[in-house]
Amino acid sequence: MNKEVSIQVKAKYVNQYKKGYPLILKDSLSNINHLQDEGVIIKLLDERKHFIAKGYFGKQNKGYGWILSKKENEDLNESFFEKKLSTAFKKREHFFEDRETTAFRVFNGEGDGIGGLIIDYYDGYYVMNWYSKGIYHFKSFVLQALENLVDFKGVYEKKRFDTKGQYIEDDDFVMGQRGNFPILVKENGVQFAVYLNEGAMVGVFLDQREVRKTIRDEYAKNKTVLNLFSYTGAFSVFAAVGGASKTTSVDVANRSKAKTTEQFTINGIDAAKEDIIVEDVFHYFKYAVRKGLQFDMVILDPPSFAKSKKHTFSAAKDYKNLLKDAIAITEDKGIIVASTNCSTFDMRKFKGFIDDAFTESGVRYQLKQEFSLPEDFRTIPEFKEGNYLKVVFIEKLG
Repeated sequence: MNKEVSIQVKAKYVNQYKKGYPLILKDSLSNINHLQDEGVIIKLLDERKHFIAKGYFGKQNKGYGWILSKKENEDLNESFFEKKLSTAFKKREHFFEDRETTAFRVFNGEGDGIGGLIIDYYDGYYVMNWYSKGIYHFKSFVLQALENLVDFKGVYEKKRFDTKGQYIEDDDFVMGQRGNFPILVKENGVQFAVYLNEGAMVGVFLDQREVRKTIRDEYAKNKTVLNLFSYTGAFSVFAAVGGASKTTSVDVANRSKAKTTEQFTINGIDAAKEDIIVEDVFHYFKYAVRKGLQFDMVILDPPSFAKSKKHTFSAAKDYKNLLKDAIAITEDKGIIVASTNCSTFDMRKFKGFIDDAFTESGVRYQLKQEFSLPEDFRTIPEFKEGNYLKVVFIEKLG
């Protein structure tokens, strides 16, 4: 059993935790020198030593752990974890029954009651993501819960808690049978090749499912589509399946070419007829302007923070200028799909960036559709940062 430490919460944070804010902030704790070993149970007390909540100590970004229970006598044991997982899986029963989509999220951290733990499903395989040494202490409970609750082919894990908060390179196989990679999964009938054993990323970001479907079903037909920061080309594949006349995928990573080619090929699309370019996106903008290239649709889905040899990109500071570059190479009446997973600003601020970019470019625009996280990425209103995804379809009016 994990040991328990009582920690006093500074007065100005007490109400925040009582109202359900789940992230234990370092600055909210009075006596953090009592916290030595990640994984210990933290009992949060107010200045009168009255119980507020309990959780665990685990360093993750600005957090020092997550609140798991408001009940003083509730044990954070195997039964607790099994209940949380069981509830989460039941809420996603209809996903398991959908033959057209065989990859989705089954447990979304604090949205399902356990911050620091995320579990994704890929056609019979489960991938656990651990975001601190603290939550990793409960691994045996989570594995036992999985064994008790579901049948699986195999289980993999991603340990995302080295000193810089990054993924720890390891053999990620945990139990069951090893996958024969790539595993082919489906998303709304389109196939993806995924690799559960090749580092932090598996080949597709599941949170963009509704956006990809919308591109395919409503926007792509007969359009020229530019996909920037394209990773493995998932948006490009959906655009091509939706009847795009041509897709161009641009990403700085060398692996992106082979990975994007593979995704096209498994869907019966001739990758040789699509453009797959390995280049810094910012260089590509300059090239496109110089050549007078214009596209009917430009998809922008940059990382929150990125660094190349000549550029450092921060979504919070630089998204407006990125949009201005995109506006310059988008046809009049064309569509820009602006997306960000940056949690430090909300949709309202994001729309402010969009408005500034178009105003400074002297171009009129119309917002067509917007998206946040899909339903399997459950969030709670008490933790707005958890609903990080913001996607807006914008028509350039000229």
